[in-house]
Amino acid sequence: MSGKILKSVLLILLLTGVDLLVNAQVLVTKTTAGLLFTENGDSVLFYQVQPKSIDGKYERCHYIHPLWAPDGTILTEDFPMDHLHHRGIFWAWHQIYVDGKNLGDGWELKNFNQKVDQYKIRKVKNGSLKLITTVEWKSPEYVSGEKPFLLENTEITIHRAEMNYRRIDFEIDLRALVKGLEIGGSDDEKGYSGFSVRMKLPDDVTFTGPEGLVKPENTAVQSPGHINISGSMLKNNEKGGILIIDHPENPGYPQRWILRAKNSMQNAVFPGRNRIALDMKSPLILRYSIIVYEGEISDIAKTEVVK
Repeated sequence: MSGKILKSVLLILLLTGVDLLVNAQVLVTKTTAGLLFTENGDSVLFYQVQPKSIDGKYERCHYIHPLWAPDGTILTEDFPMDHLHHRGIFWAWHQIYVDGKNLGDGWELKNFNQKVDQYKIRKVKNGSLKLITTVEWKSPEYVSGEKPFLLENTEITIHRAEMNYRRIDFEIDLRALVKGLEIGGSDDEKGYSGFSVRMKLPDDVTFTGPEGLVKPENTAVQSPGHINISGSMLKNNEKGGILIIDHPENPGYPQRWILRAKNSMQNAVFPGRNRIALDMKSPLILRYSIIVYEGEISDIAKTEVVK
């Protein structure tokens, strides 16, 4: 059978719902530090449960690192020397205020602590897994750090690999526990805030969106709905990348992007410089997805953007 015919057969089977890997499923292993997700013996991602730091500084938990590419390459970075507060896949805000008082900086990890209060794993269709977490936000500037001022409930769905890519979905639920709570990005023209990916970047990295190539600038740029970050980032300088998706139901959609070709993270900006109030009854819900792939991102993977 020729290569073209084989690819056509595989595509037909995939689109008609035939399970080509009936025994394939995402599995999770608990470690002393967190949760390791694997598929067919290959590492997929690690979720950090226990706090980690460098000599007590830049303490962090509740984030993903490492994130592995389909070929086994580690794509993310933790404690990078240029920005020690950056950590894999994370979501954070510089400005955290209650009644006009600054409680700390969740982005740079100053006067800010998180505690993974509990987590559970749920099986979902087609061999995928969902990680459901409850996380408390605390600060020594609020009741001496004894009580949380925000409760975060986040769901991370790790889908089974499909052909040359894997999708991971994030639903971040932020509920204020006190009145007068506000969050916002860096208080400058950049406005760093929200969902971010700190990844290893090759010299030939490119950024593309639904309207074509996107050029990083000092401040946020437009790329409605998603941004694809690609280049020679896999083993033996093979091509691969991460596509980050901004969900259409997110507030401020389409959100802007802060993009960097080296020594920094990629950020779906929300809300930016100006703070927003969080409610005690109706949580702020933010949804994002990433698609991790090797080679070129296929037309099938691109259709995942609209889900």
